[in-house]
Amino acid sequence: MKAAVFVESNRIALEEKPIPDIGPLDALIRITTTTICGTDVHILKGEYPVKKGLTIGHEPVGIIEKLGSAVEGYEEGQRVIAGAITPSGHSAACLCGYHSQDGAGTKHGFKPLGGWRFGNTIDGAQAEYLLVPDAMANLAPIPDGLSDEQVLMCPDIMSTGFAGAESGSVRIGDTVAVFAQGPIGLSATAGARLMGATTIIGVDAVPERMEIARTMGADHLVDFTKVDPVDEIMRLTDGRGVDVAIEALGRQETFEAALRVLRPGGTLSSLGVYSGDLTIPLDAFSAGLGDHKIVTTLCPGGKERMRRLMEVINADRLDTRPLVTHRFKLDKIEEAYDLFANQRDGVLKVAITP
Repeated sequence: MKAAVFVESNRIALEEKPIPDIGPLDALIRITTTTICGTDVHILKGEYPVKKGLTIGHEPVGIIEKLGSAVEGYEEGQRVIAGAITPSGHSAACLCGYHSQDGAGTKHGFKPLGGWRFGNTIDGAQAEYLLVPDAMANLAPIPDGLSDEQVLMCPDIMSTGFAGAESGSVRIGDTVAVFAQGPIGLSATAGARLMGATTIIGVDAVPERMEIARTMGADHLVDFTKVDPVDEIMRLTDGRGVDVAIEALGRQETFEAALRVLRPGGTLSSLGVYSGDLTIPLDAFSAGLGDHKIVTTLCPGGKERMRRLMEVINADRLDTRPLVTHRFKLDKIEEAYDLFANQRDGVLKVAITP
């Protein structure tokens, strides 16, 4: 099969690999659509380490090609998705309710991010075929009538963005600021609206993203190249600050700005993947006495999470298709990476089809 593999820093290339063999609890799916994530770009640049030769990608939509001997409740030929996070369901982290952190404890302590396996610790979805571990915990059938592109954001982008609002405990009547309106930030904006926020402030500078942000639920848009976003958000809230600030970029400046716009007792919900140490300014943190909360979230996974997200789409509560701005065949994946990594031509998400 063809697969996009990590070769070295700044190089992901299409290569030939064997179709995976599956075990009793696994499933093999034939990929029909996948995409590239910002985390894949961190891998490409060498900012997040993975082993050489690993197939990249963690957002699969496909058809069951083969089922393990112990897998029940599914049929070959069934259209399915699997989350970017594939929990086993039986680890200590899973049983504590933190499926994303599913991973083996070691003598050196708990391994974080253990639930993220595709394109991290096992071969991923930017290929013609994908092995899905613990299939009965992770495969979610696609409702009849939904296209691949309608559900393409569910495995990661939509799940992560919604989780930013959920972890921030957005309530009816809340004011929420979302820093960065990339695909995850746009999903966070939509999630905040669905959870009952009545004033949503989106921060970005790309006109196309700001336009989509309005359709996703943003009531106000702040262009950080024209005004200081902290000053503008405080003006929009009459000096009160926001109940929840969602950081969806992974930069010191956006993290700090999100902290500075919180009302007393507000929550900073962090979704960004950070490439370096963060500094918390003393004044913004009220010297630790402001009753603030800082929460972090890794994309929730598992079949029940995927089912719920697809129900949101099936019930016409959200249309994520506008996030797909470009389409490539798998043969052109290196070209797709070049476009996406350099954020050219107004790209938001790319659809990759074998």
